[in-house]
Amino acid sequence: MDTTYTWPPDQAFWTGTFPDSTTGRTTPFLFKGIIPATAAGPEDVLAGFEAIRRAHAADTDIKAHARVYVGEDRRDDLLPQALTAPTWSGGVDAFVPWMQDLADAERFSLVINNLETVSPALAAGLGTFLKSLIDGWGLPLGGAEQVAFAGNYAGTAFGIHEGYEDAFLVHLGPNAKNFYCWPAEQYEKLTGGKQPTYGDYQALLEEAEHFLLEPGDALFLPRRVFHVGTQDTFSVSVAMPLYTYPYAQLLQSRIIPDILARLSGDGPDDPLNEPSTMADTAAGPGAVADRLAGVGRELLNVAADRVRGAAREHAEQRWATLLSNGGWELVEGDLARQEAANAFAPEQVTPGAEIALIAPYQVTTLNGADVTQVLLRGHQPGVALDGAGLDRDTVAALNSGDTLVLPDHAELLEAVRALGATGGLRLTPRPSDTKDADA
Repeated sequence: MDTTYTWPPDQAFWTGTFPDSTTGRTTPFLFKGIIPATAAGPEDVLAGFEAIRRAHAADTDIKAHARVYVGEDRRDDLLPQALTAPTWSGGVDAFVPWMQDLADAERFSLVINNLETVSPALAAGLGTFLKSLIDGWGLPLGGAEQVAFAGNYAGTAFGIHEGYEDAFLVHLGPNAKNFYCWPAEQYEKLTGGKQPTYGDYQALLEEAEHFLLEPGDALFLPRRVFHVGTQDTFSVSVAMPLYTYPYAQLLQSRIIPDILARLSGDGPDDPLNEPSTMADTAAGPGAVADRLAGVGRELLNVAADRVRGAAREHAEQRWATLLSNGGWELVEGDLARQEAANAFAPEQVTPGAEIALIAPYQVTTLNGADVTQVLLRGHQPGVALDGAGLDRDTVAALNSGDTLVLPDHAELLEAVRALGATGGLRLTPRPSDTKDADA
């Protein structure tokens, strides 16, 4: 029997239905019709691809990038044509022959990474799903990404491969897709290892768990599950990997280096920067090694005492940053953010103008030693909370989706101008400002 899900999924879904259906979040499960067409559609993916083409034409460096495959061959030689050829017209139906002509092949696939940075519609629509996931399940410490798979390919270009993060695969259509999954243990028994399988893997498909993905479906793919998709007609899917970085990786890459950098000494008068003594040639390098080891132990003991405070500082920064960016990973070269910032006209921030947050972004806060700073879209605009301009009631109203009419309040107007530079605010000028701009 089909199940009807609320949109967005509620707390009961994440704490009950979801773990129950996925054996405690460890096995694949297809949630039928959980994503409404109003939240995401194949045309939104193609609009993201058009944004990449637009950035290429303007020679703008962006994070999102596209790859073209014919069969299992990555065709980087076709990418320049895909980015510069005259555009298709007529939506999805026109895109398929456009790509077929470009690739000189009946079947093709187009893969787009960091789609959320070039498709505001998908950042918002699937961001609604991501927010409910964060509220109901938890926050992935690396954020989430959107990876689009568009084409009529006979099989995923990566072959049968392993996923390393928990993910949802959202199917947008317009046609259906077959999807096959194998637990790691089963796949290793069938193939003798963990390497991807390319070419003819029909025999393996017969041993797999099969799912038929239709528009609006979302397949939960737990980490370490091998999978592949096949289809006969064109469709679009968007994978949403949840990047849960290992704690050891966060410590090694960010927290411990920051601690050690702070222990490196402050200027030539700091005892830690005292030059080493002339090494006694009779004692040899062993004495040098002993002294280095001793100093190293002292530094590491001090560092160990500081780990808790540094970890708290890092966690609070990461937490506020991710939530302010709607849960999407923060990357350089976010085209949609930059275009939204460019569209925000600070001179039109005047009494009577209206502001609203661009979904799914939120204003979050970060407590400092003397002042609480606000963040929006992963950036600190240098605005203090509860200062002369921005207060908690205004932040709460923005985060609830309200549209605010700006009062005649100089400090607040200045704070709004700074927030607008993050690309997280939408501004509607007062009518007189609009007329002045058109004059």
